[in-house]
Amino acid sequence: MNSPALRDLALLFLKLGTTAFGGPAAHIAMMEDEVVRRRGWLTRERFLDYVGATNLIPGPNSTELAIHIGHARGGWPGLIVAGVSFIVPAMLIVGVCAWAYVRYGTLPEVSAVLYGVKPVMIAVIAQALWGLGRTAVRSLTLAALGVAALVAVLAGVHELLVLASAAVVMAALAAAVRPRARHLAAVLAALAGTTAAGMQAAAAAATFSLTHLFLVFVKIGSVLFGSGYVLLAFLRADFVERLGWLTETQLLDAIAIGQVTPGPVFTTATFIGYVLGGTPGALVATAGIFLPAFFFVAISGPLVPRIRRSRIAGAALDGVNVASLALMAAVSWQLAGAALVDLPTILIAAVSLVALIRFRVNSAWLVLGGALAGWLLSAVG
Repeated sequence: MNSPALRDLALLFLKLGTTAFGGPAAHIAMMEDEVVRRRGWLTRERFLDYVGATNLIPGPNSTELAIHIGHARGGWPGLIVAGVSFIVPAMLIVGVCAWAYVRYGTLPEVSAVLYGVKPVMIAVIAQALWGLGRTAVRSLTLAALGVAALVAVLAGVHELLVLASAAVVMAALAAAVRPRARHLAAVLAALAGTTAAGMQAAAAAATFSLTHLFLVFVKIGSVLFGSGYVLLAFLRADFVERLGWLTETQLLDAIAIGQVTPGPVFTTATFIGYVLGGTPGALVATAGIFLPAFFFVAISGPLVPRIRRSRIAGAALDGVNVASLALMAAVSWQLAGAALVDLPTILIAAVSLVALIRFRVNSAWLVLGGALAGWLLSAVG
């Protein structure tokens, strides 16, 4: 693969890793804006297929989507370049926050910046949902399935159950489910569970060391589906309850930094690694939690075009895509409640939405503008 393509991937994902606030839904929206609308690297259909695929494997969805895009654009070198470029800026920012935390005992003040950034991310997500929804919802059946998935998520049904049910419904409508395929899925699930259990036992058997730290984060990155709240549950079980390496307060501070800094929420691992083992610990923890994402995308990415060519598997992927958008809509609704808290934030969101749709302003500039607006409003307030 030629170096200009790799350079373009590196520059794009370095920028996104520095400016992509708001969690996976916002990251996906920004990637859609850059990769589909602006650069035309992927069609909306192909982009949606990759979004659906990331929901079927464990790990950080937005990072896995970046890795998929890198592979589609630049082959195996692109897979590495895109993923690393998206992770490194966030890792460095979180690392600086962790250094300040260890040195001064408190978190950096970021509330003023986030006050202006959050409404921008609501506008970015809304614009992406509209564009992706028009592509994904190609029939009344898919529309009804999307509404049902949204209602189920808002009612508290687990997201994996929603995704699996959507896939099964669409596959069943396309054709009868083949027993052979069911058997293969069961074998793979059992194998994954056995592997995860083995890694848990290996991690539990060791005393504290960088190797132990690495194994714990590899395990988490290999088995974790879901949001940052699910990540909190895994981290608490391992680092607070089982190992006793962190206090509850330290864990909550780590999660807060992962949530409020740009890039993948999984860089929470960077913070924990630094607190426990300094710079080597930060590097080892970051590598451990993200390494499985590269592996899972590497083995699943080449299958996505084949899935699309199969009538039954393609129908299942259509169901997953619609359910994925329902999950994204549910997250954006919850985020909107926390972001649009007064007239200034509502105005920031409205202006950002107009800028995106009418003038096609780059979302990264809007994020920076929102950060500046939040700082100014805080200063004058």
